[in-house]
Amino acid sequence: MASQLALKSRIASTGSLEKIFNAQEMIAASHIAQARQLALDSKPYTDAIFDAVQTLVSHTHISHPIVKKGEGNPRVAVLALTADRGMAGAYTSSIIRETEDLLARLESKGKQPQLYVYGRRGVSYYHYRNRPLAQSWEGDTEKPGVEVADAISRALLKAYMEPADKGGVSELYIVYTEFINMVVQKVRVLRMLPVEVVKEDKSHLNVPDTTTAPQVRPLYSFEPSLDEVLDTVLPRYVRSRIHECLFEAAASEVACRQNAMHTATENARDLINDLTRKLNASRQASITQELTEIIGSADALNKKEE
Repeated sequence: MASQLALKSRIASTGSLEKIFNAQEMIAASHIAQARQLALDSKPYTDAIFDAVQTLVSHTHISHPIVKKGEGNPRVAVLALTADRGMAGAYTSSIIRETEDLLARLESKGKQPQLYVYGRRGVSYYHYRNRPLAQSWEGDTEKPGVEVADAISRALLKAYMEPADKGGVSELYIVYTEFINMVVQKVRVLRMLPVEVVKEDKSHLNVPDTTTAPQVRPLYSFEPSLDEVLDTVLPRYVRSRIHECLFEAAASEVACRQNAMHTATENARDLINDLTRKLNASRQASITQELTEIIGSADALNKKEE
């Protein structure tokens, strides 16, 4: 049987961990409502500007960089949104694993990925493995502000608009975690530029098939010119998409941390209960052994007197 002193020490240390986990869970629970609301509030504007860009791409013959970049440039930019802190379960590891898969797929196609990372955990991971980073940002991954969104969007847009002979990239990808609900968060890979035409999937809805019916398409007129309008829309589009992804990632990080700390708290309590049972069993065995020794000694004395 394990010594009672060792069991008491383990119970005390596990109890301290249980208090830390419980405190972290309560902190995450207090932050999740605001993080979730910010993620929801960012969607209408981002969806509106994305729908407008999608419509332009679908129904306008344009050669602007927002929809097409010059051929022959193998360099692409990949932005990974990780966390600053740990205790969030598999949040950062899932992002890194998906990023590594994306980098491998791009390299297999002859691309030359340039990695951008937001979050101290991701930066530390790649620095430890001597992976060169084009640029990195740290701080406030749970509450990303406008400043960091602007800094990231400016860096990526500059890399995208640079010509190939000056080190520019031909594509922009973002790897982030989409907040579905408090239980489900999914890692997503978004190709932000050039814009891809995405057909809406309505197979899960009970709506009649209208693909054969004529659809009314919006018509656009551009003033003062198409290029000037798109030059104005492009930075707003990039900034809004990055800002939305940051809010989605922040809500997912807080939700993952709350779930992980809740599980850790429950596991600590189960471990304390298991160790307490072992301590009680050890104590009972010790008492039984002492009684057995006393009774044995008494019997030996009685036999000697006889």
